[in-house]
Amino acid sequence: MTQELARTRTDQPVPRTTNWWRDAVIYQVYVRSFADGDGDGIGDLPGARARLPHLAELGVDAVWLTPFYGSPQADGGYDVADYRVVDPLFGNLADAQALVYEAHRLGLRVIVDIVPNHTSDQHAWFRAALAGGEERARYHFRPGRGAEGELPPNDWESVFGGPAWTRTADGDWYLHLFAAEQPDLNWEHPAVHKEFESILRFWLDLGVDGFRIDVAHGMIKADGMPDIGRREQAKMIGAQVLPFFDQDGVHEIHRSWRRLLDSYDGERIGVAEAWAPSAERLALYVRPDELHQAFNFQFLTCAWDASAMRQVIDSSLAATTSVGATTTWVLSNHDVVRHTTRYGGGEQGLRRARAAALLTLALPGSAYVYQGEELGLPEVDLPDSVRQDPAFFRGDGQEGLRDGCRVPLPWSGDSAPYGFGRGGSWLPQPDGWKALSVAAQSGEPGSTLELYRSAITLRKQLTGLGDGEMEWLESPVGTLVFRRSGVVCTLNALADAVELPTPGRLALSSVELTPAADVVRLPAESCAWWTV
Repeated sequence: MTQELARTRTDQPVPRTTNWWRDAVIYQVYVRSFADGDGDGIGDLPGARARLPHLAELGVDAVWLTPFYGSPQADGGYDVADYRVVDPLFGNLADAQALVYEAHRLGLRVIVDIVPNHTSDQHAWFRAALAGGEERARYHFRPGRGAEGELPPNDWESVFGGPAWTRTADGDWYLHLFAAEQPDLNWEHPAVHKEFESILRFWLDLGVDGFRIDVAHGMIKADGMPDIGRREQAKMIGAQVLPFFDQDGVHEIHRSWRRLLDSYDGERIGVAEAWAPSAERLALYVRPDELHQAFNFQFLTCAWDASAMRQVIDSSLAATTSVGATTTWVLSNHDVVRHTTRYGGGEQGLRRARAAALLTLALPGSAYVYQGEELGLPEVDLPDSVRQDPAFFRGDGQEGLRDGCRVPLPWSGDSAPYGFGRGGSWLPQPDGWKALSVAAQSGEPGSTLELYRSAITLRKQLTGLGDGEMEWLESPVGTLVFRRSGVVCTLNALADAVELPTPGRLALSSVELTPAADVVRLPAESCAWWTV
């Protein structure tokens, strides 16, 4: 670390109450699409720093930044070549320090991505491994099957499609559960453990408040790497047991990281991006001696259906409560179709998305907001000619259409790039986004942005929201009604209005609502909060 960085470095993360993460609202910044500070059409750290006041005004507690490390960008920065530098595409180390400092000044904590399952194929270790060095043992190299080793070592498939193995010039094969440019690390090797402990300390010393752990379920592979015996394995993730995901051995890694996090002041946290076959398996990642949070993908993938939502909510709360943790609620992220579109698109999709936002922010635990969902942004249907998702070019794994949720944000102005930066945007923005910009929605009654601002503010003011108990109340089929201390949340998931006894005094609604003294007519696909 340079002398200049040492002088400007913050000594402590921003102070907050104990166990701040249990009911935090955390905002995900997909760095390349958030804000462009240097005019090259790609979002960067200086751009993100300049827009932090938007997050402070939104009322969130923390910001999570996607990878900005040294990378060939084969998979949007999730192929890391150097974990201790900032890629010139996004700025430099001083920019990272300045962002952390400014976030703390505004009362925001900073969580950064860490990518421990794999490196870039341009990482110094892997280049040495290809050259036959001892570093080869730090990855998964295996001889092939067949008479001359011409077949992959097993039948594992890449999440991005095709075999999970690539053959090298000397005839061996190496494992990559994602792109071929992302070779999997061998976490049975002590050097891998030692290196990542050093990497975590580097960023903790710089002042970050925690890590979102990419593929937290993937670092350990089953002994012998057995065949699966089925194709389309990417469709099994999170639904069935796989020999390369959610192996019990990952938990010892997370325990060691928890000890490291706890050795620092300021309540630094670890957040697992973990796909598990059940809520009970997912809860193992947040036991008291492991990580602090795990993304609740069961909730994210749940259909717009009151009964299904209640089932996911109940199972999620039961599982995390059994280990003393709280649940996270996630509607969108940089890997999935935006929920405004998933819920039907158009006016209906937006109406449902607004209702889902209030539902999410009323549930016990921590909520994540993906950049742009506070604007009601839809998925963008991009032409194939501009797509950059590596899965798109492999074709038989993930759907390969993640670019549509990564289109740069509209901040202001009448036409693209809508204040994103002075040099255009790396993915094209739709012509009709003028009315969806931050500037257009700020101060506009009824806008999605103002709904989020009001909801997050009320969440902090109303004593019944955030961490704590909830109680389901009787309600008609197709609706959800629950009480949180002095607050009642009502959700109507139906396409028609429903009448209920007025639960109390209206605090906030996703649609215009005028309750009567005794009976309230809940509009279709809406959610409201009431104080009692």
